[in-house]
Amino acid sequence: MQKILKALLAGWGAKKFGGGCVGTIIVFLLIWWLLGKFGM
Repeated sequence: MQKILKALLAGWGAKKFGGGCVGTIIVFLLIWWLLGKFGM
């Protein structure tokens, strides 16, 4: 369940802040990594 929540949060952030196709992927990966780093 935590991975689903982490994916939803990262997907929302990527949609909100990602510029194009590659930018969205980079933002998604960055948010995914940060959430994992802070224990989520």
